[in-house]
Amino acid sequence: MPSDSPASPLLPVALSIAGSDSSAGAGIQADLKTFAACGVYGATAITAITAQNTQGVADVEVMQAALVAAQIQAVVNDMPVAAVKTGMLANRETVMRVAQELETLDLPLVVDPLMVSSSGRVLLASDAVATMKSALIPLAALITPNIDEAAALLGQPRAQDLPEVIEQALALLGLGSDAVLLTGGHLPGEESVDVFCSADGLQLLRSPKLTHSHTHGTGCTLSAAACAYLALGKPALEACRAAKAYVQQALQAAPKLQVGRGRGPLNHFYARKEFL
Repeated sequence: MPSDSPASPLLPVALSIAGSDSSAGAGIQADLKTFAACGVYGATAITAITAQNTQGVADVEVMQAALVAAQIQAVVNDMPVAAVKTGMLANRETVMRVAQELETLDLPLVVDPLMVSSSGRVLLASDAVATMKSALIPLAALITPNIDEAAALLGQPRAQDLPEVIEQALALLGLGSDAVLLTGGHLPGEESVDVFCSADGLQLLRSPKLTHSHTHGTGCTLSAAACAYLALGKPALEACRAAKAYVQQALQAAPKLQVGRGRGPLNHFYARKEFL
């Protein structure tokens, strides 16, 4: 007689709860590519469908919160999910419902507090920010804001230099997550310096800054890679180091893709010889 219990998967399973990007450079599609490239099996719960390309977001259709919850339940009831990430959550109702679902799961959670697209389209309703801070971020093993998202979460001006980024990273840690990776790539300078902090202290993660414009989906890819490495069992700091290294390589290879007429996507499969 066959067993009702599935065999252990060859790959850990990571779940992305985020919006769909029709150009596949960011959102759910970027997360799935990143999961695959980093060696985990990707599952999804789609929160919104966007009509977008490398030049911007044209339209958005938000899923009902109950349907988002149903997708999460369908995945976790069938698959041994090892880690979860959230991206675009769109509105307060979805943020609250996702937090309620994740609160029942004892899984590492990466929160990418996506608020505005790189082209300027608002992706999170203003009344959802407080709910994200009170209900979702305290569940997180890691949050991965950029400097604009950090400022919005803290209600402070945008950080202008590395000392201010460090100060805001420490303030974000007070919102209740286990760790913070505040990305500083938007600051001036020749290096991209991300600030990692947790109860164990603070680390600066440095990489050379690249000057090309093929950066669509960088934040989604970073958070997805960190989620993948958490699913593989790495501690948060090691997961962030590995994720930053992966993103740096994907960025370096991005111009080879020559996709779109705007801000092109990363080359998620740069390591495959047959794929550029």
